[in-house]
Amino acid sequence: MTSWRDGATQQSQDDLDGLLNVTLPFAQQMLAKAGEFYPFGTAVTVNGQTHMFAADPGQGEHPVSGDVRTSLLDGMRQAREKFRAIAVCFDVRLPDSDAIRVELEHRDGQAMAVLLPYKKKRLGRGVDYQDLRATTTDKTVWA
Repeated sequence: MTSWRDGATQQSQDDLDGLLNVTLPFAQQMLAKAGEFYPFGTAVTVNGQTHMFAADPGQGEHPVSGDVRTSLLDGMRQAREKFRAIAVCFDVRLPDSDAIRVELEHRDGQAMAVLLPYKKKRLGRGVDYQDLRATTTDKTVWA
């Protein structure tokens, strides 16, 4: 079975792994603390620094999550020459659970989506996570 890593440079692998290692724990922290989170983004700049991003679609205190995600992607597309890799993280509903979805993309051409399914425990006593899943996806920033 081939992997996305087979055709990726070491820098691409390191950048995408690094973004996932920042993004997933932050989303898990937000779920544990607040039971939910708004979409957010992370990026590796051309000089190798990692930054986190939020977006405000101008809808007040409770914006629609899909609009926040769209604003994040629009901003990343506009500034893509400053980045080597990006990740956008948001909450999704699966048929049998909820999931943290992280869409990762590298300027070298790799694009994937990672899902971490979860179920909230009763009475707000934490979150149970299932196995991580990954798949390739379409490019959105360097399309």
